[in-house]
Amino acid sequence: MRPILMKGHERPLTFLKYNREGDLLFSCAKDHNPTVWFADNGERLGTYRGHNGAVWCCDVSRDSMQLITASADQSVKLWNVQTGAQLYTFSFNSPARSVDFSVGDKLAVITTDPFMGVTSAINVKRISDDPSQQSGESVLTITGPAGRINRAVWGPLNRTIISAGEDCVVRIWDSETGKLLKESEPEVGHKKPISSLTKSADGSHFLTGSLDKSAKLWDSRTLTLIKNYTTERPVNAVTMSPLLDHVVLGGGQDASSVTTTDHRAGKFEAKFYDKILQEEIGGVKGHFGPINALAFNPDGKSFSSGGEDGYVRLHHFDPDYFNIKI
Repeated sequence: MRPILMKGHERPLTFLKYNREGDLLFSCAKDHNPTVWFADNGERLGTYRGHNGAVWCCDVSRDSMQLITASADQSVKLWNVQTGAQLYTFSFNSPARSVDFSVGDKLAVITTDPFMGVTSAINVKRISDDPSQQSGESVLTITGPAGRINRAVWGPLNRTIISAGEDCVVRIWDSETGKLLKESEPEVGHKKPISSLTKSADGSHFLTGSLDKSAKLWDSRTLTLIKNYTTERPVNAVTMSPLLDHVVLGGGQDASSVTTTDHRAGKFEAKFYDKILQEEIGGVKGHFGPINALAFNPDGKSFSSGGEDGYVRLHHFDPDYFNIKI
């Protein structure tokens, strides 16, 4: 399996997202310019210019027509995927951390960071079919818990919003009323801040990665802990294969302590675990810094990783990957 090295960002990667067909890969980094690539050969298609700060997160609509990005410049922008034109800008009073389109792309959930005395918040915005009719009003605003919310996504049938962040708790909110429905118990939950959260292909369960060197698999409706995956280093990114029962964890030390180790120590690898048996089945090395972003192609035949080193590495699996037996 030879990775394709995609160099287009000058700063560390923050987020990777494939479109539904799996032919486009969107990458976000701290260099203000979200980028789109061909997912089969790693060719750069274009960039979306307009943000004035690090871009933390993005999502793409089901029809691959609209891209939404959240940035530290206190804005969330809607883009035309094809032309790179800005369609609309939502402005906030604090940095925007995460975005997620609902099923049907009619709504988007946006989280904002604590900033200058403002607490973190979860905002739901209505996304108009016609960009000229787009308004900036929030359908719902939930005042978040203490600390930053690193990720919020829609639950099954858009009835709930699942959030996780620095206070180590996973919460499920009612997306109509904003009421807190469930939160993870301290005994079974993470012990350190949750860095990443990703849903399964069918949305029935989701995976959280944390700086406590573990990832946990949860039920989306009941918030029951299903599985736990432990590793030797903090987890910055998690993803799941839509095809096989594989979970991928990426991480490394904190960016500030990276220079103290040799990359050949092999700490910066994406580790594959068996989803059911919770056992490690392999790893993919290559990054010169911690892995900050992971994404699986919707066809399950390739995955990509983005690191602190500014590279996106695109991996197409060899045939023998699909026959791994434990």
